[in-house]
Amino acid sequence: MEQLKLGWAAFLGWDENYWPSMRTVAFANGDRMPLLGLGTWKSAPGEVGAAVREAIRLGYRHIDCASVYANEPEVGAAIRGAIDAGEVSREELWITSKLWCNAHGQENVEAALRRTLADLGLAWLDLYLIHWPVPIKPGVAFPSSDDDLLPPAQVPLADTWKGMEAALEAGLTRHIGVSNVSSRKLHDLLAHCRIRPEVNQVELHPLLQQPALVADCTAAGVHITAYSPLGSRDRPAALKGADEPVLLENPVIGAIAAEQGCSPAQVLIAWHLQGGISTIPKSVSPARLRENLAAAEISLTPANLERIAALDQHLRLVDGSFWLLEGSPWTLQTLWDEG
Repeated sequence: MEQLKLGWAAFLGWDENYWPSMRTVAFANGDRMPLLGLGTWKSAPGEVGAAVREAIRLGYRHIDCASVYANEPEVGAAIRGAIDAGEVSREELWITSKLWCNAHGQENVEAALRRTLADLGLAWLDLYLIHWPVPIKPGVAFPSSDDDLLPPAQVPLADTWKGMEAALEAGLTRHIGVSNVSSRKLHDLLAHCRIRPEVNQVELHPLLQQPALVADCTAAGVHITAYSPLGSRDRPAALKGADEPVLLENPVIGAIAAEQGCSPAQVLIAWHLQGGISTIPKSVSPARLRENLAAAEISLTPANLERIAALDQHLRLVDGSFWLLEGSPWTLQTLWDEG
């Protein structure tokens, strides 16, 4: 893990002074994304807006959104409220959103992005990602049968990427990237693109460290953002496995937290930040928002990092099995290109 940390830092360059106590990653055009952001997946209506507003007040400048989370209008209202109140400027914020699977295809991307911008009440995004490499039929929010899934060959990822490139060139977003994309899919995309993806957002935590993917992305100049960094215990029951481990209750993480005088969640966030990986823990609790932000001040020791490295089980908590309907063109092997 220490080698990966040094690799990311040298390759991308951290700036701990751009925001107080906030490391950032620098992109080729000079834009900087804070490594620690606020995730909004699973944040309920009536709560997410207050959480975003409080996060901005506390010093968060990176907000991660997606159209499929069905809360972008409330998130956008909170962002605009903070801007209108003079708490922050739009230029100080980094706002990410994602293209949902029913808008794959070159001709569908711009309209989907414009809907997201309208929902958020913004003129542009800082980063727009292809949420999953899984195309589904337009108008279908989530597939209920294999008929709702489109064969990958019918709507190739490279075709959707052309729409992402056009959206960037139209000024609707400043950066583009992917999410839940394997090394193989990433390299296939790199071979067919004019503008390279700058970010790959994937599940990453001590139980799923994905060192090969991290190394491949580093070599390709693609930054990694980690979702579910705390184990996403509050995700829907249908996405949980029987007797799965609870990351926040891991005894090694707990012991390191005791040594550091901090919480297990702070250990997990600090682990990502020291690895140069951005991360987007979700919370609607002001106390937890403050606690997560303070994790940027924690410095894990080489011994801490070695103990965490030994926890890797390659355990996916969001394994994509919800795409595997009867008759689906997808298997876990073709989704993740493993095994």
